Amino acid sequence: AQTVTQPQPQESVQETGTVTLDCTYSTSESDYYLFWYKQPPSGDMVFIIRQYAYEQQNATNDRYSVNFQKEAKSFSLKISDSQLEDAAMYFCAYSGAQ
Repeated sequence: AQTVTQPQPQESVQETGTVTLDCTYSTSESDYYLFWYKQPPSGDMVFIIRQYAYEQQNATNDRYSVNFQKEAKSFSLKISDSQLEDAAMYFCAYSGAQ
Protein backbone atom coordinates (compact mmCIF):
# COMPACT_ATOMS: atom_id res chain seq x y z
CA ALA A 1 0.00 0.00 0.00
CA GLN A 2 1.09 3.54 -0.71
CA THR A 3 0.42 6.54 1.50
CA VAL A 4 0.95 10.28 1.05
CA THR A 5 1.12 12.61 4.05
CA GLN A 6 0.95 16.39 4.27
CA PRO A 7 1.11 18.31 7.55
CA GLN A 8 -2.01 20.12 6.29
CA PRO A 9 -3.21 21.13 2.84
CA GLN A 10 -1.64 24.55 2.64
CA GLU A 11 -3.86 27.55 2.10
CA SER A 12 -3.52 31.30 1.64
CA VAL A 13 -0.05 31.71 0.19
CA GLN A 14 -0.14 35.50 0.33
CA GLU A 15 3.26 36.91 1.10
CA THR A 16 5.78 37.57 -1.63
CA GLY A 17 8.95 35.56 -1.52
CA THR A 18 9.49 31.82 -1.50
CA VAL A 19 7.07 29.35 0.04
CA THR A 20 7.85 25.67 0.63
CA LEU A 21 5.13 23.05 1.17
CA ASP A 22 6.06 19.66 2.56
CA CYS A 23 4.88 16.18 1.56
CA THR A 24 6.13 12.73 2.51
CA TYR A 25 5.04 9.36 1.18
CA SER A 26 5.62 5.66 1.64
CA THR A 27 5.76 2.95 -1.00
CA SER A 28 7.41 -0.38 -1.61
CA GLU A 29 7.55 0.30 -5.35
CA SER A 30 10.53 1.84 -7.13
CA ASP A 31 8.78 3.01 -10.30
CA TYR A 32 6.22 5.77 -9.71
CA TYR A 33 5.20 9.38 -10.25
CA LEU A 34 4.56 12.15 -7.74
CA PHE A 35 2.38 15.18 -8.42
CA TRP A 36 1.43 18.52 -6.94
CA TYR A 37 -1.99 20.07 -7.58
CA LYS A 38 -3.60 23.25 -6.36
CA GLN A 39 -7.25 23.99 -5.76
CA PRO A 40 -7.99 27.73 -5.86
CA PRO A 41 -11.18 29.19 -4.40
CA SER A 42 -12.90 28.55 -7.75
CA GLY A 43 -12.78 24.87 -6.84
CA ASP A 44 -11.09 23.46 -9.94
CA MET A 45 -8.14 21.16 -9.25
CA VAL A 46 -5.15 22.43 -11.25
CA PHE A 47 -2.08 20.34 -12.11
CA ILE A 48 1.19 22.05 -11.16
CA ILE A 49 4.10 19.67 -11.53
CA ARG A 50 5.11 16.01 -11.88
CA GLN A 51 8.22 14.12 -10.79
CA TYR A 52 9.19 10.67 -12.08
CA ALA A 53 10.91 8.49 -9.51
CA TYR A 54 13.85 7.65 -11.81
CA GLU A 55 14.38 11.25 -12.93
CA GLN A 56 17.49 12.48 -11.13
CA GLN A 57 16.85 16.14 -11.79
CA ASN A 58 14.20 17.91 -9.74
CA ALA A 59 11.20 18.95 -11.82
CA THR A 60 10.50 22.63 -12.46
CA ASN A 61 7.56 24.46 -14.01
CA ASP A 62 7.68 28.25 -14.20
CA ARG A 63 7.72 29.52 -10.58
CA TYR A 64 7.23 26.01 -9.19
CA SER A 65 9.96 23.54 -8.39
CA VAL A 66 10.24 20.43 -6.26
CA ASN A 67 12.81 19.02 -3.91
CA PHE A 68 12.52 15.27 -4.45
CA GLN A 69 14.43 13.05 -2.01
CA LYS A 70 13.77 9.46 -3.06
CA GLU A 71 15.63 7.81 -0.20
CA ALA A 72 13.92 9.99 2.39
CA LYS A 73 10.58 9.70 0.54
CA SER A 74 10.14 13.46 0.66
CA PHE A 75 8.58 15.59 -2.07
CA SER A 76 8.34 19.28 -1.24
CA LEU A 77 7.02 22.05 -3.47
CA LYS A 78 8.72 25.43 -3.68
CA ILE A 79 6.81 28.44 -4.99
CA SER A 80 9.13 31.28 -5.95
CA ASP A 81 7.99 34.89 -6.01
CA SER A 82 4.64 33.91 -4.50
CA GLN A 83 1.67 36.07 -5.43
CA LEU A 84 -1.92 36.54 -4.32
CA GLU A 85 -3.04 34.28 -7.17
CA ASP A 86 -1.21 31.45 -5.41
CA ALA A 87 -3.78 31.45 -2.59
CA ALA A 88 -5.15 27.91 -2.81
CA MET A 89 -5.21 24.50 -1.21
CA TYR A 90 -2.19 22.44 -2.31
CA PHE A 91 -2.19 18.66 -2.57
CA CYS A 92 0.49 16.12 -3.38
CA ALA A 93 -0.40 12.81 -4.99
CA TYR A 94 1.19 9.48 -5.85
CA SER A 95 0.67 7.21 -8.85
CA GLY A 96 2.32 3.93 -9.70
CA ALA A 97 3.99 3.92 -13.12
CA GLN A 98 2.34 0.66 -14.20
